[in-house]
Amino acid sequence: MKKFRKVLDGLTTSSPVNPGGSPACGSAAGTPSAAPTPRELEIQETLMSEHFQICKTVRHGFPYQPTALAFDPVQKILAIGTRSGGVRLLGRPGVDCHCQHESGAAVLQLQFLINEGALVTACADDTLHLWNLRQRRPAILHSLKFNRERITFCHLPFQSKWLYVGTERGNTHIVNIESFVLSGYVIMWNKAIELSTKTHPGPVVHLSDSPKDEGKLLIGFESGTIVMWDLRVKRADFRIYYDEAIHSVSWHHEGRQFMCSHSDGSLSMWNLRNTAKPFQVTFPHGKSQRDGRKESCKPILKVEYKTSRNSSEAFVIFSGGLSYDKAGRRPTLTIMHGKAITVLEMDYPIVDFMVLCDTPYLNEVQEPYAVVVLLEKDFVVVDLTQSNFPIFENPYPMDVHESPVTCTAYFADCPPDIIPVLYSIGAKHKKTGYSHKEWPVSGGTWTIGSQTYPEIIVTGHADGSIKFWDATAITLQMLYKLKTSKVFENPKSGDMGRSGELVEEDPYAVQMISWCPQSRIFCVVGISAHVILYRFSKYDTNTTITSLEVRLQCEMEDVISPSDTENTPCYSDPSGLSPQPQPPSPRSNTPDSTRDSIPCLKVKDRMIRMPPGYQAELVVQLLWIDGEPPQQITSLDLNSAYGLLAVGNCNGLAVVDYLQKTILLCMNTLELYGSADPFQRLTRSPRKNRQSTSGLTELSDNQVSLDLERSKSPTSDHVNGHCTSPTSQPCPSGRARVPGGPEGPRLARRGPGRPPFRKAQSAACMEVSLPVSSLTEGHSSRRAMLQQLHGVSMYSHDEHHITTYSWSERESRENSFSRSRSSSVSSIDRETKEAVTTLQFMESYGRKSDPLPTPCLWVGTSLGLVLIIPMSIPMDEQERQEDPVTVVPTGTVLMLKGSILRFSFLDFGGALIHSPYEVWRDQQAPGDPDRPRKRKLVNFSPSSSQEASGDCHLAVVCSEKQAKVFLMPTQACLYVHNITESSFLLRADVVSVCNSVCLACFCANGHIMTLSLPSLRPLLDINYLPLTDMRIARTFCFTNGGQALYLCSPTEIQRITYSQEMCDNLQEMLGELFTPIETPEAPNRGFLKGFFGGNAQTFDREELFGEASAGKGSRSLAQHIPGQGGMEGMKAAAGGVVGDLARARIALDERGQRLGELEERTALMMSSAETFSKHAHELMLKCKDKKWYQF
Repeated sequence: MKKFRKVLDGLTTSSPVNPGGSPACGSAAGTPSAAPTPRELEIQETLMSEHFQICKTVRHGFPYQPTALAFDPVQKILAIGTRSGGVRLLGRPGVDCHCQHESGAAVLQLQFLINEGALVTACADDTLHLWNLRQRRPAILHSLKFNRERITFCHLPFQSKWLYVGTERGNTHIVNIESFVLSGYVIMWNKAIELSTKTHPGPVVHLSDSPKDEGKLLIGFESGTIVMWDLRVKRADFRIYYDEAIHSVSWHHEGRQFMCSHSDGSLSMWNLRNTAKPFQVTFPHGKSQRDGRKESCKPILKVEYKTSRNSSEAFVIFSGGLSYDKAGRRPTLTIMHGKAITVLEMDYPIVDFMVLCDTPYLNEVQEPYAVVVLLEKDFVVVDLTQSNFPIFENPYPMDVHESPVTCTAYFADCPPDIIPVLYSIGAKHKKTGYSHKEWPVSGGTWTIGSQTYPEIIVTGHADGSIKFWDATAITLQMLYKLKTSKVFENPKSGDMGRSGELVEEDPYAVQMISWCPQSRIFCVVGISAHVILYRFSKYDTNTTITSLEVRLQCEMEDVISPSDTENTPCYSDPSGLSPQPQPPSPRSNTPDSTRDSIPCLKVKDRMIRMPPGYQAELVVQLLWIDGEPPQQITSLDLNSAYGLLAVGNCNGLAVVDYLQKTILLCMNTLELYGSADPFQRLTRSPRKNRQSTSGLTELSDNQVSLDLERSKSPTSDHVNGHCTSPTSQPCPSGRARVPGGPEGPRLARRGPGRPPFRKAQSAACMEVSLPVSSLTEGHSSRRAMLQQLHGVSMYSHDEHHITTYSWSERESRENSFSRSRSSSVSSIDRETKEAVTTLQFMESYGRKSDPLPTPCLWVGTSLGLVLIIPMSIPMDEQERQEDPVTVVPTGTVLMLKGSILRFSFLDFGGALIHSPYEVWRDQQAPGDPDRPRKRKLVNFSPSSSQEASGDCHLAVVCSEKQAKVFLMPTQACLYVHNITESSFLLRADVVSVCNSVCLACFCANGHIMTLSLPSLRPLLDINYLPLTDMRIARTFCFTNGGQALYLCSPTEIQRITYSQEMCDNLQEMLGELFTPIETPEAPNRGFLKGFFGGNAQTFDREELFGEASAGKGSRSLAQHIPGQGGMEGMKAAAGGVVGDLARARIALDERGQRLGELEERTALMMSSAETFSKHAHELMLKCKDKKWYQF
């Protein structure tokens, strides 16, 4: 024990951080280095590289930019293709699989091998792919690449292994599905049409075999030509030449007539007995003109013609066809049933639709029961069995993008009672009017795995709404929705001219969220520089919302010169009043000067009824000051045990006591240091600034070199996705300049309610490349050394900062949540204006001399500095409500390279120390007034190893460049790891994996890394995403259990795991897409139909299309590419022996059942034959002796 104490004493004298801030024990990038750490202090680390592996788990949400739709009527599995080459397979809830073509080419068409567990996809790169769906992770078995012709349409008859492929040249090829090679049988366009035809018929837009005779193939060309091709004799039975272009064709189940949809909005009916002209032409939505003709309408893109047993009238369902005079009408789906016409208006354009029928056979009465409608941004299923055509309630989370997602949060291993509570509250607000029938897409099987724990995903949206999702066991289900806009008044037309400016903006967009599941306190940061604090209650209440207004502004041109007085921090008084404003600046001469002390939004000041759920209690708003809007909030933290809320932005820090509804601290960042500023920045006099002709303070080279030797300043701007760069800049014209440079003229037109942003750009829409971390050398007069990274070049010319984006030029400063961080350190103002990037309340040590840990606020800035602010909080509940909380910055500073991203704390056993919290209590619950419910606080007790070393603990600090582990309270740096030199981190979290903890990092270059704690050994470094954008940067987040998520598209959430254990168990967690189901029996044709219906039953495709009769297809036309599906299927089978045995048992049972049925049928046929023989013999004996005239 004495030896251990001596070790700690020795560490206090050997801090690895020098006065300049660069680590004395620094090493090259990627190699950890440590201060002299003796073996007595080593913590047993259990995590190894073998515990980590990157793997995608599941994708939630609506498939982005859908293009195609298919349905297996036997397996009841639905497939959706997308423009980016993705395929989404959906079955019953829990059966949800995403596949991706490596080429990324758009999916043109999907074709199921019905009840075979396979899917054919036709892509825009003229390639056919065969997917194996009999494994939990589908894989490609074969691919066929067409070289000289472009694929336009595909058709696969039921129970056939020959796929018809139509091309842009008008030819029809035939592909063997089993071997995926071309047949020598080809239907050339010039053979299909008459020789006298002078024009090309156009691409093939339709292929289908006749329900009456499978040996007849109906070919539809875009120009309006229709050909019935006899596959046996290789000639056309008939040809139809129609004036209007054809979009789709649909057969009647008897095979005697078919219907076509055309580009003029008409439907034509054709009878095979007379193909000279259609026997019926209708314009469903066309009006009769004076000359008797129907007006032309928009094209009918698809039509389905289905019959029903219960009605003699058929269903005719089509999309489009509206008249042109009805401009602005929403897209429609029309259902015609007899004389009744129902028009269903959709919210988005229709991509495709499909009618679901009971039978897979085309020559049987179809009996439609539902219509699946695929929209551009939604997915709807209509119930056809009810006269009012209600829609089914969608069990999939297809409305993630109902309003664009702006931020996400992921909470694993939540309290088990939180999910049922949220679900019970959210269920009261669900929509009604849905169909009462079961969801028709019910294929596959899925069971909840054994290793499940409560998981919740929280999404913030551009309209100010918050959604809580149950993410347990790789599913996603909506729990509860919260609308933050209800806290504010709606802007009125006469409200100081603000309504016109706010109409096209998103003033309530959610920028950041903070949630304590234990205390159920929820905090939301909005883009209008406001923070809303919510408490959860099961009871409704009538209350008023408390509003606090904070003047958090850094006026660098009005700071008093150091020659006049000392630079002293200003503290707010305990009453909660913010500090006195600075004297008016020269900006007050502008028209914006009237906009002072006004928030961007107005909080409702009347009594409000709040329903059960999350109820707003407090709103903190940053104010306009001297005509300048408040800067957006960049960091937030709350602690339910302390009752405190901390907010930071590029101007400074504010600490709020939400129990007493007061402001405890409101200071700019520079004032927090006091005299301990490591950069020794001096505030300037405005007069000296105006006398400068260059706008920059001139410093001697000696002073610059001296400061350069002392330290290298870290980056001076924020890098974690919601970055805010300093924007004020001196102006040589003698008049103070509005911050932001190019934003100056725009600010003059802003109203007092207009926040400093344009239309809130969601994280889903951000496609600008990520900014580059820059290092500042020397004193504040040195310009930034801007480097080039990932195709983003940044240059600084004089005072103006020009940014060149080579990836995407659509994103500008005014079109994102925060200004580009490229305008970082090209002036004194920009370097002095330091952003608060992360905040953390924790029991720690504010000073080296503190004997015991006390409540502290850890503050991280964009310059890589860490401030520790101790607080004195009354512990008694009554005193806590009455006595003030004391907050005194001490000037304690730690330094890292790059903007600070994350704080975390460990005990000497290597276990994570959680922040104290308050146990949830329902303040609105009816109770005994004489015995009010007291606050119950939870403080985490130290482990046994912690007790052996006193109250010391380890502090893990991670910046965008570097990670350090400090020993508290000595502040000695134990370990340092330079994570990256060429890029920067976007996200860093300390998470628990495999009963231990590690530091998980996501880098701007797409790498995912994990480091051990506390030694910071690299455990994983994988280039997961080759490129990244602001959407991923803002939504990527890690959580416990080795999981993470991000918004992979504007409408989809991708969940991944970096845990090897979860990768191994993933097969058991996923659902089965294919289940053994007996194929329905073919319809009984009857004696007369079989006798007079032709020889359709004797049609043998193998005889016609096989190599023996048709020969081999041209090798130059299509190239066969073998897939990896077989090997992956073997690996999946090897990984799930239990599932394989179960499938084998089911197959054996099914085979035995079929053999038993066959034996019963054979016995029944024998008995019937004996009965027939007996009756025939009796009849013969009876008629033996009769003459012919006696009959």
